[in-house]
Amino acid sequence: MYGSLKGKDYISTQDWSKEELELALEKAAELKFMFKNGIPHRFLPDKTIFLLFFDKSTRTRNSFEAGITQLGGHAHFIEASTSQIAHGESPKDTGIILSSYGHGIAIRHDLVPGEGNAYMREIARWADKPVINMQCDVDHPCQTLADLMTIRERFGKNLRGLKIAVSWAYAPSYAKPLSVPQGLIMLMTRFGLDVTLAHPPEFKLMDSVMEIARKNAQEAGVKFEVVDDMDAAFENADIVYPKSWGIESLFHKPEEALAVAKKYQDWICDQRRMKLARPEAIYMHCLPADRGNEVTDEVIDGPQSVVYQEAENRLHTCKAIMALTM
Repeated sequence: MYGSLKGKDYISTQDWSKEELELALEKAAELKFMFKNGIPHRFLPDKTIFLLFFDKSTRTRNSFEAGITQLGGHAHFIEASTSQIAHGESPKDTGIILSSYGHGIAIRHDLVPGEGNAYMREIARWADKPVINMQCDVDHPCQTLADLMTIRERFGKNLRGLKIAVSWAYAPSYAKPLSVPQGLIMLMTRFGLDVTLAHPPEFKLMDSVMEIARKNAQEAGVKFEVVDDMDAAFENADIVYPKSWGIESLFHKPEEALAVAKKYQDWICDQRRMKLARPEAIYMHCLPADRGNEVTDEVIDGPQSVVYQEAENRLHTCKAIMALTM
């Protein structure tokens, strides 16, 4: 079935079947073993991927650049603001031309609701090579696949009956995208986890994503609930994933969103809240975490934190997606 994924876009985990996602996870585990044991795995010799960024990045850019190098290929980094895209070049022209130069296009376009996902799908419409979502306004499928890989490394493949709390947390730095919590509620409901989403009333996720999460939960026979109390979400959770995100209707007015967020500065993941979860619960975050606001140092640096294992797995899942699709 590996061959059936060649040329397939990876814009949302929802676009792939559970069986296809399982293949990606299997390939990621294989690549992680090979990397750890110094076994060469040049599965993409002489292949080129274009990395198109509309936003800043640390883990995403470096996991793709390191990953394609380890697979025997090469990455071209393109900052949108320094390319002809900044002068209005169309997605059609960009997609056709870049796909004629190489073997894959990866895009990060996450800051404006209603733009990033649509842009990627328009590129994919015209490109004849796979398009990979490095984070958009709707989903962050490379991150959430690494999250799922990390959870399964800790708890095993059968996750049924386990609870993940996906919670908003306070951060004063900037209005962060909605894509990570949205990606989590879409993906985790498909793989046996009971999902509790917690946020203050103003910080709702996109209606379309919420509908997908409800449908996924119903089809999988798991729970999906929404609460407005961080403590309630953490109670008896096996996995806690607290992070900040902005207000969809105020992304063009970030200062207003940050002013609203100040009302909820007590939404922090601290040791008191970790004690509400199960004793063996793990703390997760896509990073960078806003220390002292989203989470205390005691938690993120403590024994329940798996953030570095989670970040490391970004390399292996990104490599798996490239190896399977390119």
